[in-house]
Amino acid sequence: MSRILAFAAALVAFLTPLTANAYWAYGHRTIAEIAYRNVTPDTRHAIDALLRRADLLDTPTCPAKTIEDASVWPDCIKKLGERFNYTFAWHYQDVNVCQPFDLKSACANGNCVSAQIERDMKLLKDKSIPVRERVRALAFLIHFVGDLHQPLHAGENHDAGGNFVHSNYGIYTAKKLNLHSVWDGWLAERAITTPPSLVRKYSAQEKAKVTAGSVEDWSKQSWQISRDVVYPTALGGDVCKMDKKHAQDAHLDNKEIAKLVPVERKQIERGGLRLAKLLDQVFG
Repeated sequence: MSRILAFAAALVAFLTPLTANAYWAYGHRTIAEIAYRNVTPDTRHAIDALLRRADLLDTPTCPAKTIEDASVWPDCIKKLGERFNYTFAWHYQDVNVCQPFDLKSACANGNCVSAQIERDMKLLKDKSIPVRERVRALAFLIHFVGDLHQPLHAGENHDAGGNFVHSNYGIYTAKKLNLHSVWDGWLAERAITTPPSLVRKYSAQEKAKVTAGSVEDWSKQSWQISRDVVYPTALGGDVCKMDKKHAQDAHLDNKEIAKLVPVERKQIERGGLRLAKLLDQVFG
């Protein structure tokens, strides 16, 4: 429950005018664009055909007519309150970075991001279910593959994926700024806008290298980045050996941020190409 409340608080914080273009909307859209550029023509046609029925979602304030809009629809609907609050826990998985990787325990009853990815694929493949449910499944799949590649949606340290870890971002400081929001927004925006563009047609060799493995493999990779890169860089050491007070105060100077940009870029690239692979599997 605390994780859900943290997500709600983070959402409210990032809807302020200062962060109207809050990063992870940009991140999700970029991952969707990469995927759309790299799926087969038949898959692209199937995506467009389903999204033309997005009016069936009955969420006029949260459109999903394009793959970019669909990529942020699952975050947009959080503003609609009780109608969709049961979906909050689907955006992450609390796999402790200080324990051996254990996805099964973190995904009890299917309430985690990797389990929902696999569920959405099954729904999309089943053409006997109502079109509205398949449109929802498509929007969720697009979004959740993005979420899985944000390391703090895949690994955490009893801190709601870094939401309880106060952080600066270079010279920028704010009470609401935390380690999770840095990776969601500020760092992601810099990574995406750093040339060359991540949105392009990738070669078959590039795709094969990035898309190997399963959803669980990708989950573990994101978890490892959280454990081995995100926390040590921000906290200056092993989070698992720190007391609670020191583990909740992060610092990122410009030199450290520059080193993290390639890590974030790679995760966004992985998210886009892996989403393309799953979409081709669904519609192929």
